[in-house]
Amino acid sequence: MKRSTFLVQPWGRLLLAAAVFAVVFSPKAARSAEPQRALLAGAAASNITPPLGALVVGGWGPHPATHVHDELFAKCLVLDDGKTRLVFVICDNVGIPREVFDAAKQSIREHTGIPVEHMLMASDHTHSAASARGEKRMAVSETLSDYQQFVATRISDGVRRAVNNLEPARIGWGSASEPSQVFNRRWHLKPGTPIPNPFGGEDKVMMNPGRGSDRLLKPAGPTDPEIAFLSVQSTDGRPIALVANYSLHYVGGVPGATISADYFGVFADRIQELLGADRLDPPFVAMMSNGTSGDVNNIDFLGGSSRKAPFEKIREVADLVARDVFEAHKNIQFHDRVELGAQQEELTLAVRKPTADETAYFQKVLAKGEDEKPYHVREKIYAQRAQDLAESPDKVSVILQAFRVGDVGIAAIPFEVFTEIGLEIKRECPLPKAFTISLAGGSYGYLPTPRQHALGGYETWLGTNNVQLDASEKIVARLLAMFERLKQSQ
Repeated sequence: MKRSTFLVQPWGRLLLAAAVFAVVFSPKAARSAEPQRALLAGAAASNITPPLGALVVGGWGPHPATHVHDELFAKCLVLDDGKTRLVFVICDNVGIPREVFDAAKQSIREHTGIPVEHMLMASDHTHSAASARGEKRMAVSETLSDYQQFVATRISDGVRRAVNNLEPARIGWGSASEPSQVFNRRWHLKPGTPIPNPFGGEDKVMMNPGRGSDRLLKPAGPTDPEIAFLSVQSTDGRPIALVANYSLHYVGGVPGATISADYFGVFADRIQELLGADRLDPPFVAMMSNGTSGDVNNIDFLGGSSRKAPFEKIREVADLVARDVFEAHKNIQFHDRVELGAQQEELTLAVRKPTADETAYFQKVLAKGEDEKPYHVREKIYAQRAQDLAESPDKVSVILQAFRVGDVGIAAIPFEVFTEIGLEIKRECPLPKAFTISLAGGSYGYLPTPRQHALGGYETWLGTNNVQLDASEKIVARLLAMFERLKQSQ
């Protein structure tokens, strides 16, 4: 039929109108027709330093704090694209439980209206902070301690202040590479080398086997040298905030009774200096988030190294990483309009429990006299941890989050995540770039892969790892599906 004949027929005009309506008023067309509003951004930092006398955690035993070397902060960034508001909070703490973050999120929602699903909150994992955990990691505390409530309130204050500071802004993203500061800490040893564990058996790999040892064979996993970052400026170029991500556990070298934000805090101070962003109004806020570093630290076991004065290594690492970011920062492109998005889901996981044989073994361990030589130096600690898990709920529900900032996907996982998990997310994420923030939304212990569980080692032990052995596979699959939805929603 000729086009003119089609249009003169009433039914032809009706079909054409219906087709036009379907295109124009489809949800995707409606979204694309909407003018994208300019980006707004605001940042603020809240001091969360505990008082002297608070217990410093991060080692095998807590120590009452006698000194504060540098203050601890909850660093907050709010982004708004006109449709969606996202909140980022990175806290100087070894691991904050879900109930503390939940209390902060509820307060923020009540005061600002931002949905809790749009708030990403994480610990950076300094080992020189006071504990914000409850008595048992896998059981929800009914009430918050004084310090937990203080942290939740200060997080809420920081986000609300960041909202007050919202202004027209632009954002860019980039990455640098620094392989010299990340080493896998789990090692295969030469055949015949015993590797006892606290359960009366032996492992196939050892954590932190010692510098320069002649028994080292090969590391048990990879490292990730990428330093990913987001940089936020005002429209006239004034620095507002920078969020970095590096898969380095922490550096250490802090005296046991001293409060410190480790290299995470020094990095923030150094990048501020390099960007010429000190003494601004509102103040510039830089934060270093912990990537997937559950099996990575700063020790070159093959090369060995001399011991350094307290804080010396922290300053060296922070300066090097900050300079890497500063050089990469010179080449990033800034955008005043970007797509923001958020997905959040709950995932129920089984809590690991001691077997009958393990329970019987630990009963014998606890019955040993003080003068009896232990099979493993930490066996009594793990006997108590196994008992705690036996008394914990059978299941735990954890928060998983996937955020989108322009071309960047950001995964949030509430565990100390192994590097190979983060590399898989980077490789398989449907967005052009991706990174993972660990210890986000809670703190439930280590997250090895099933392959690493088969090797044993500290990070896989019952009481260090607390959830089902295939949890990493379930988490990665869920996050990738969430990223796919974020991509499709653009």
